Amino acid sequence: MKKSLLIPSASTVLALTLASAAVIALGGCAVTPPPNEKIAVAEAAVQRANTSTTSENANAELQIANDKLASARQALLNKNYMRADQLAEEAQVDAQVAELHAQSELARKAAKESQDAARVLREEINRNTVR
Repeated sequence: MKKSLLIPSASTVLALTLASAAVIALGGCAVTPPPNEKIAVAEAAVQRANTSTTSENANAELQIANDKLASARQALLNKNYMRADQLAEEAQVDAQVAELHAQSELARKAAKESQDAARVLREEINRNTVR
């Protein structure tokens, strides 16, 4: 007897069913949820970094963090959740970099002031000793 090409065999039906189930399962894993928590954490980090000290001493870094946060929000609106997630993480790190750079700059200025004060004191001591 000749098999009809229109009626698939049991093994073909089983293989197609398993392949369909695998595609559906993998598709379910690929769905990325909105990164609302990461954006909230990034917003808090940028807000914490947004001080007059940081604006004065690390303005470029702070601006980068603000720009990435805005881009993360836009990606979230566009439902590009993976991009929003990535940008939110970057914004958080950039905000921390801005804070650390500002603190470093303050420490550098304080060290220079201490060195200047020590130099003035040495000069004063030397002037009084020479008399």
